[in-house]
Amino acid sequence: MRIRRAEPKDFDDIVGLARRLDLDHAGMDEDLFWVAEDSGEVVGIVALREHSDCRELCSLGVDPAFRERGVGRALVEALMTEAPGDVHLGTVIPEYFISLGFVRAPVVPDSFVEKRKTPWCEGCRQDRCAVMVRKKA
Repeated sequence: MRIRRAEPKDFDDIVGLARRLDLDHAGMDEDLFWVAEDSGEVVGIVALREHSDCRELCSLGVDPAFRERGVGRALVEALMTEAPGDVHLGTVIPEYFISLGFVRAPVVPDSFVEKRKTPWCEGCRQDRCAVMVRKKA
């Protein structure tokens, strides 16, 4: 398993995996991606999106055949190593992200308030959604 920064040639595979995992979204072509690669196949993805008021971890997903192997953790760590500052995220599985060093954000960035008004969040149970942050060490 190899974790690396995505290259332009990976984008079709990234979009394919994101669609299979219901993680595709408008504007994902502008995000900075990392991939987990196994035998030349993209089996995991994570993206960093720049907002005017924060950075967001988004589109974390691993092919079901490769789960429970630490792939998601390795992708998050690769992103955090290169991120130029603190990273926020919105999630309905906060327990998972707590295990990766995230905490509930004491202040929700305005960009997350606006994001909740988009179709991306329409199907989500907002009562379960937590905005979290991991401070850059």
